[in-house]
Amino acid sequence: MVASSKLHHAQVAIQNMLPYETMLEHILKSFLAAEAEAQTIYDQERPVKRVALVVFSSNSSLCGGFNANVIKMMQHAVQELSQELGAENIDIYPIGRKVTEKAQKLGYNVKGDWSATVDKPNVQDCIDLAMHLGQRFADGEIDKVELMYHHFKSAGSQILTSKTFLPIDLESELERDHERDLTMNVATKKAVDYLRQKGRRKREEEANETTPLNDNFIVEPDMNTVLSQLLPKMAHLMLYTALLDSVASEHAARMVAMQTATDNADELLRMLNLQYNKGRQQAITSELLDIVGGSVNN
Repeated sequence: MVASSKLHHAQVAIQNMLPYETMLEHILKSFLAAEAEAQTIYDQERPVKRVALVVFSSNSSLCGGFNANVIKMMQHAVQELSQELGAENIDIYPIGRKVTEKAQKLGYNVKGDWSATVDKPNVQDCIDLAMHLGQRFADGEIDKVELMYHHFKSAGSQILTSKTFLPIDLESELERDHERDLTMNVATKKAVDYLRQKGRRKREEEANETTPLNDNFIVEPDMNTVLSQLLPKMAHLMLYTALLDSVASEHAARMVAMQTATDNADELLRMLNLQYNKGRQQAITSELLDIVGGSVNN
């Protein structure tokens, strides 16, 4: 019940943020894709010598495989990057106490502790982290930034996601999955089937509509000024969106785990009660047989 209430608040937070984030991203990505001379240091790939991983987890447990899955993805990424770059060239920015403790235990190069952000998500913390990562990227201290988190699709579906934060990947961001169902808190098979049918209908409707990929823009006062305003805002929103997705996924996973635990406990009680009744009935039958046997002998 507590997880369900927290999930509702997390869904409301995503719902309030989503229209602004979606429109800002559409404007920026369409603008960069449409303008041939729109070149910035934030969307240009370069040889990767040092990588930063921003990993989102929870501060507490009892949420099924939520933390284990994202930690496993982090370890797999670190192993692959270590073979190419070396372990000393991988920085970990953990957001959540569970991933922070695991990264420190494994001896990774942990940069700061952002656990408090998970309990009380706010835009300012995301702005500070995005500005820090952007400054390091602009100065050449890091060449790539990856986000690892659970994308919240519904109360019954959270997709473990890894995407590039810097440099900006236009193609992947334009094709990114934005589908979310923020109306239901019930993680049942019926709800999952509903989501699949809804997603199928939505894809069919989008296929029937012809929407141009790029828009025509009149740039004032100049392109560099516009990009210098849009890129930081988009970076802040990307981190904030990932944080809200991770928080909502955590509460959904905990709700499912606690519901499963409750169902298992109820099933155990039912089996024990049945076993007790069987033993009680067997004892009564034995006593009756002893009484009948004694009366027959007399």
